[in-house]
Amino acid sequence: MQFEHNASLKPFNTLGLNSRARYLASLSTEDDLLAVLQSVTAKRLPVFVLSGGSNVLLSEYIDALVIRPLLRGIRVLDDSPQHILVEVMAGEEWHPFVQYALAQGWYGLENLSLIPGYVGAAPIQNIGAYGVEVGQYIHHIKAWHLPTQRWHILQPEHCQFGYRDSIFKQQAGDWIISRVVFCLSKQPQLALSYGDVREQAGTNPTPASVAKAIIQIRQAKLPDPKKIANVGSFFKNPVIDLAHYERLKVTYPALGSYPQANGQVKVAAGWLIDQTGWKGKRMGSVGMYEKQALVLVNHHIAALADVHKVSQAVQHSVFEKFAIRLEQEPVLVKF
Repeated sequence: MQFEHNASLKPFNTLGLNSRARYLASLSTEDDLLAVLQSVTAKRLPVFVLSGGSNVLLSEYIDALVIRPLLRGIRVLDDSPQHILVEVMAGEEWHPFVQYALAQGWYGLENLSLIPGYVGAAPIQNIGAYGVEVGQYIHHIKAWHLPTQRWHILQPEHCQFGYRDSIFKQQAGDWIISRVVFCLSKQPQLALSYGDVREQAGTNPTPASVAKAIIQIRQAKLPDPKKIANVGSFFKNPVIDLAHYERLKVTYPALGSYPQANGQVKVAAGWLIDQTGWKGKRMGSVGMYEKQALVLVNHHIAALADVHKVSQAVQHSVFEKFAIRLEQEPVLVKF
């Protein structure tokens, strides 16, 4: 366990925002976690869990006890001819785990390759890409519930998974995930609904070729956070009524769509932003990425206010042109 006072959080958020925490505890075991949560500090301060920092906007000062769960380990719980149950600790990095699973012949997560962050954060946002969401493959989650001060085992139906949503996000600050158990298939289950993935995966696609294709696509479109500070997709793909979509389609035939089970239509936020001229545009140190309009980047040392300024300007432009309100994806953290 490592415990710091007035600690810098800049190294721990991929947008590179200057932020300091009153206290920072980096924990490597569940016993460490319980010890910290039972401390005097935790009892008199709010507690905030900071995982990989790839989906948060941090304010300049976090007057709280910030916990970084760095628990490591992967183990098989059950092995059958068709499926495998694998338990992964919250502090394992997401992309290396996906590649490890693929190498073992455990399939399902390959479309989520190259997403930054840790395993423990994946269920919070119900991370998704190229037709797959992590909630589809979660068997159960072990998490500490701060209000009741006890461990819970949550099945998928308890997690309230939705589009970039879960009970962990809805009840932010109440849960600390320590381990996630996945149910993965031993038979390939390819998700090829996205044309660019289908094309790059080859004529006889395999889970490995799909993962490789997605890695190549993401590398071509998205900046490496280690080189250009960003949090990936900054806005959610909006879901609109069918009538609204059909009206827009008349004026904008190139508008892509993804029909939803409830009759609504999901449209591409990146395309909407691109059409308003924001792709590659900057306001000071902050702007939208030149290769992918959906990604907000921090080119230099920027404050949270600079990010808000660009975010609100983009939202205004899209609403003025398409009458669609964009919702930001990263979570604002402000104590």
